[in-house]
Amino acid sequence: MGQHRTHVILPEGLVAEIDALVGQRKRSAFLAEVAGRELRRRRLLAILTRDAPLWDPADHPDIEKAGGAAAWVKKLRREADLASTRRLRSRRG
Repeated sequence: MGQHRTHVILPEGLVAEIDALVGQRKRSAFLAEVAGRELRRRRLLAILTRDAPLWDPADHPDIEKAGGAAAWVKKLRREADLASTRRLRSRRG
């Protein structure tokens, strides 16, 4: 991903704290990391606060075919338990 130089005005005290924490030469990387984290957080909040449901059963016919979400999860857990049991047995002997 390319980079773009931009001019940002920050309070002196904030810049001093950032520099004390990460160093002046790593200021841009720190600000980019923090901005990216905040963007991800805000996108998630937007998804969680929207009125439309996140899950549409029509998009997951395999789960409905399996008898519903609860049955599907039970099946996955049972398969995982069996795989764990097999791994333990193969290690023992």
